[in-house]
Amino acid sequence: MANSTTREGKEKRRKEAPKMGEIEGVVVEGIKTMPDDRGFFREIFRTKESVLESVSQLSTTMSYPGVIKAFHYHEKQDDLWYCMKGMIQAVLFDQRAAATTKGITQVITMGEHKPVTLFIPHGVVHGYKVLGNEPAWLVYATTRVYDPQDEFRLAHDDANISFDWTVKPR
Repeated sequence: MANSTTREGKEKRRKEAPKMGEIEGVVVEGIKTMPDDRGFFREIFRTKESVLESVSQLSTTMSYPGVIKAFHYHEKQDDLWYCMKGMIQAVLFDQRAAATTKGITQVITMGEHKPVTLFIPHGVVHGYKVLGNEPAWLVYATTRVYDPQDEFRLAHDDANISFDWTVKPR
């Protein structure tokens, strides 16, 4: 009897674990750094090569170590993120009804030690956790000016997303 209970418990946990993968429309792009004896140069954005159709607003946010800012999504706005200082774990969840990747969770580690831009299409739920002992500075461009009517919030521990925010020892 104990074996069947254990087996059932494992099956239940497996079903509850998020399906991980790459989400349709999400673009993670490495950024080239050009260092020299004075420091470095890093180009973040070019209009001709960007996945953003337009930029209506450029913003920055600073979050302290261990802070989780999650989750929310926009129905009309696309985001382009760049973490210029510190490190974050960005977590995305595809809830778009028509997407081929509906129900998929994607995790991206990004920041000063892993410089990338992250394009988040409208409809994709997103949030992040600050990693390490330093604050994280996130710069983000959006296709629309901030509109509180286009921001929909979910809890960081939303059951549909089922993401475990703890950092696993390896």
